[in-house]
Amino acid sequence: MADPRSDLDPYQFLKITQNPDGSLTRHAPLPSSPATPQLTTDSQLDLSKDIQLNSTNHTFLRLFRPVSPPPNQKLPIIINFHGGGFIVFSATSLPFHHSCSIVSAESPAIVISVEYRLAPEHRLPAAYDDAVEAVLWVRDQALGVNGCDEWLTELADFSKLYLMGSSSGGNITYNAGLRVLDLDLNPIKIVGLIMNQPFFSGVDRTESELRLVNDRIIPLRVNDLMWSLALPKGSNRDHEYCNPIQDQNATYKIKRLPKCLIRGYGGDPMVDRQMAFADMLEAHGVHVTKRFDDEGYHGIEIFNQQKAQVLYDDIKAFIWSFPDKMSTL
Repeated sequence: MADPRSDLDPYQFLKITQNPDGSLTRHAPLPSSPATPQLTTDSQLDLSKDIQLNSTNHTFLRLFRPVSPPPNQKLPIIINFHGGGFIVFSATSLPFHHSCSIVSAESPAIVISVEYRLAPEHRLPAAYDDAVEAVLWVRDQALGVNGCDEWLTELADFSKLYLMGSSSGGNITYNAGLRVLDLDLNPIKIVGLIMNQPFFSGVDRTESELRLVNDRIIPLRVNDLMWSLALPKGSNRDHEYCNPIQDQNATYKIKRLPKCLIRGYGGDPMVDRQMAFADMLEAHGVHVTKRFDDEGYHGIEIFNQQKAQVLYDDIKAFIWSFPDKMSTL
C-alpha cells in the first residue's frame, strides 16, 4: 500500500492557517451566494431567505421553497447540513446553495440549510447542538411559538421532516438524528435521514483508506487533520462522533432511527466505513436504502452534473417513497 505523501502539507492543501489562539484563518473560502427572496428572472425555480437561529452563536437558517409548488399539496421539509470537514464552508457557499435550490425545486420540498458553527473555534458537539436547535426551531414553527413563517404556513407538511447532509453534513445528520430521539418533537415528525458520503474515520485504517491514501480530494493526512481540529480536545479518531461503529452507548438508540438513505462511491477513501456504517444500522433493525456506485469520488456531485442529478433524483424518490425510481448503482 502507498504511504502518505511526505511532502503534503494538509494546512496548505486546505488553504488554512492555524492562529496562536487555536482559531483558523481560511484563505480561500468558496464563493458565496446571496439569498433570493424575490423573483429576479423568469427561469428562477425557487426562492430563498435567511432567518436567524441563534444570535449568540451567529447561526442562521437559509430557507428554500419552489416558485411554483404543486397546487393543494403540502411539501416535506428537509433540514440540510453542508459539508467541509466541520472546519470550512458555509450554508451560503455557492455549491451548497445551488444544490439546496435544485432539491427544493425538483423534489419539491421546503429545504432549510443550517449555518452551523465551525471547528476548531467551536469543536464538536457544537455543530450537533446547532442541528438540534434547527429541529426545535421547526417544531416551534409548527406550534406557532412567536408565530410561523409564511412559507411554512403555506407549504410545509410538518409530519414529514427529513435530515440530510453530505460528507460532514452526513455525519451531522446521523448524530443529530440520535440526539433528537428523546426530545418531545410533537407535532413534527422526523421520518428519514439522508446521508450522502457521510464523513467517518477511525484509528485503524480501512482498505479503501490505504488504497486511496493520496486521494486528490481528501488524502489521508487531510482527513486526519480535519478530525484533529473537529473532535473534542484529547480525543482520538475512535471517538463516537468519528467512529460510530465503536459507539456501544448508542446501541439502544440506533434501533429507533427512521428509514435511512446512505450513498457512496468506490473512489472515496471513506467508502469502506460508509458501507460498514450502513450494515451496522441494518443490524440494529433500521430500514436502510443503500446506493453505492463504483464510479465516483468524494464530493463528485460538485464537479459532475450527471452524478449530481442522480443524487437529486434519489432524494426525490426517497422522500416521496418511490423506491422503484431510485438509481440502481
